[in-house]
Amino acid sequence: MKIKWLGHSCFLITTNSGVRIVTDPFDETVGYPVPDVETDIVTSSHDHFDHNYVQSLRGNFQLINSVGSHYVSDVPITGIKTYHDEVMGKKRGENVVYVFEADGMRLCHLGDLGHLLDDKTVGEIGPVDILLIPVGGTYTIDAEEAVKVTAQLNPRLIIPMHFKTPVMDFPITGVDLFLAKMGAGERVGSNELSVSRQDLTGGTQVKVLDYE
Repeated sequence: MKIKWLGHSCFLITTNSGVRIVTDPFDETVGYPVPDVETDIVTSSHDHFDHNYVQSLRGNFQLINSVGSHYVSDVPITGIKTYHDEVMGKKRGENVVYVFEADGMRLCHLGDLGHLLDDKTVGEIGPVDILLIPVGGTYTIDAEEAVKVTAQLNPRLIIPMHFKTPVMDFPITGVDLFLAKMGAGERVGSNELSVSRQDLTGGTQVKVLDYE
């Protein structure tokens, strides 16, 4: 599996069989280059401009933006209901967490999760090999809460997202605070990472991708 960070919460995930998945595409106001890639599947965690901009994407793709079980191009995808804030959506509405099963791994994209998980939601998410987690705070869980969520889900590989970078002006924090609180982390030096089941051995890894 290849995981390419396009900025913010948007990734291009390509399975070994060539199925392409784009998560949470954003519009031009975010600051990164608008995703302009061909894809087979698009997931959107919630209906905000920085997570639902499908207009720039190419291909005959299927959009998934709801909770429940989905099966597209031989990829099982489960959407789990969560919230965009700590008060059950009263501030910012609902958020959908997605779990993808491909190449013998389970990848979880938390979208704009705004709260710690309860036991029911942890059970619905199930085992996680790769976790894509927001860490910037303000609109999502912050660095300290992100550390707690990783402990709840116990993934093998953590890839932080939705944090401040020089190209954007959102009032969120950078990734360094999360890395400091985790006490670990590696900057990959690339916007793309290849991952196989065999790579996910030993302790939990934290890897930070560059943006384009």
